[in-house]
Amino acid sequence: MLYCASSLHWTSWHCLFENGTIVSPCSSESKYRLGRGVYSLSDTEASSHGWNPATEIDPERPQIPRMRAKISGGMSIPDYLEQVVLHGDRHRTDGTTLRQAGLFVRSGTTVTIWAGLDFLSAIVAGVIAVHIRLAAPAPAAGVLVGLLHEFPLISVVYLVLFSVYVVVFARVYGLYRSPEGRSGLNEQRLTMQATLTAGMLLCGTLYVMRATAVSRIVVALTLVFTMALMMVRRAVWRKLRERRFELGYETRNVLIVGDGRVGQALRNHLGALQHMGFRFMGFIALDSGGEAANPQVVGNIANCVALARSLFVDEIYFSSPSDRETVISVVEEARVAGIEVRVIPDLYDGLAWNTPVEFIGQFPTIPLHRRDFPRGAVLLKRVLDVAVCLVALVVCAPLLLLVALLIRLDSPGPVFYRAQRTGMKGRVFTCIKFRTMVNGADQMRSGLADRNERDGVLFKISKDPRVTRLGAWLRKYSIDEVPQMLNVLQGDMSLVGPRPPLTSEVQEYGLEQLRRLDVLPGITGLWQVEARQDPSFDSYISLDTAYVENWSLTLDMRILARTVAVVLEGTGT
Repeated sequence: MLYCASSLHWTSWHCLFENGTIVSPCSSESKYRLGRGVYSLSDTEASSHGWNPATEIDPERPQIPRMRAKISGGMSIPDYLEQVVLHGDRHRTDGTTLRQAGLFVRSGTTVTIWAGLDFLSAIVAGVIAVHIRLAAPAPAAGVLVGLLHEFPLISVVYLVLFSVYVVVFARVYGLYRSPEGRSGLNEQRLTMQATLTAGMLLCGTLYVMRATAVSRIVVALTLVFTMALMMVRRAVWRKLRERRFELGYETRNVLIVGDGRVGQALRNHLGALQHMGFRFMGFIALDSGGEAANPQVVGNIANCVALARSLFVDEIYFSSPSDRETVISVVEEARVAGIEVRVIPDLYDGLAWNTPVEFIGQFPTIPLHRRDFPRGAVLLKRVLDVAVCLVALVVCAPLLLLVALLIRLDSPGPVFYRAQRTGMKGRVFTCIKFRTMVNGADQMRSGLADRNERDGVLFKISKDPRVTRLGAWLRKYSIDEVPQMLNVLQGDMSLVGPRPPLTSEVQEYGLEQLRRLDVLPGITGLWQVEARQDPSFDSYISLDTAYVENWSLTLDMRILARTVAVVLEGTGT
């Protein structure tokens, strides 16, 4: 992301943001459409700029003046706003705005999952409440039978209605938005509010419907247990996320343009927001002379995006005023590279008008470009990875023990081969495989360089003298890859993804080849099922890049299905 700081003061403007649109706090002012935004100013001020109050916006026939209007404080609206669209807003025909999901907005799939969990929590709380009310040591099925026997069926209807109320008010209070935008204490407070409001509405419904058959004790216990279940679940989830951030997983790498007062303050503030997972990668100087003055400056604005790609940066923040040509150039390059760009409000002559203001802790920011991140699909992918690996390791445990024993009997050396590989965003991890070569095979590689059959940085020999007899068979059916499921459980790899490269290979990559490190490496991937025997380095990179750019759960399922056929064919070497 990129963040920018404004040289103007918010309080010096005669217009304010409201719901993502610039409006005036003065009711006597007229509204005019500027580019893709709406600006309010007095009729006298409009006339001084050559505007006619008669051009006030008509919802049925919006007009776009072709001139620059001055805002109090000297800021102007440039004509290029009508030509360049740097944010993801869409407009209805009635002039209202449809906004895409921002950094702190969850995808529809994730919202559905959390809503389903809240609904289930309310149902479980109701069952527990009935169990306590009946004081019967029966299993859950017995409790449900007791509920229908001791209480009328209408009680079940009200329990479902209460569950719906909980989901509705959880949505109203913003509990289904991404948790990065609020503290844990605030989330717990909102959870209590949503639950208590749903409980009050249920009590009102029972009173209006004269549902005297419903036990008030059960209602009170259901409310308390629902609140407890929801609060505990969210607290545990937040702690798990923070723990993963501390370990370096799922973090968001950040570059800050400008190392002045605002940039330093932003850097310190991001470091304090550990629950949001930001990782500071360095400052970008606005001129070539700034690199020597501050050791934390890693480059200048001329190579900003290229440097961001090499550091696997997710976001670039502008914290110092820059000319609009520089900002537009960086945003366009960042869009191609898939990097988000943000500014700490300066608005750059209206460049960020009609975009929503989002807060990163205490800092207001305006996104100039953002990429869509399928949080729900990524969550489902992770669940699939963990479930499949756990089942496979348990089912195949006897076979794996047998393979380990055979390796020890076949040749001296450890059972497992551990190598440093480069994973997502350049994170180095230890990759685990069954050993298929003689002990010390890595030291023998330099002597076999003249027999390499692959081009580029790849290394492969069809009849490698380092491979053991058992190792050749393990490689043929890819059994040596099975221990990598432990890496999947640790979060370093996925079932499907690009092949994890050696750290020495990554050092030879160009900027365009680093794209394959934007996702978790996989045990299998598009290259393994499509061109496993292809010696071309370009083919290897192009297939992995195609996977990254076109990833979906459906594609993963197809690759897994193809992998089964490839393994059974015994095409490994």
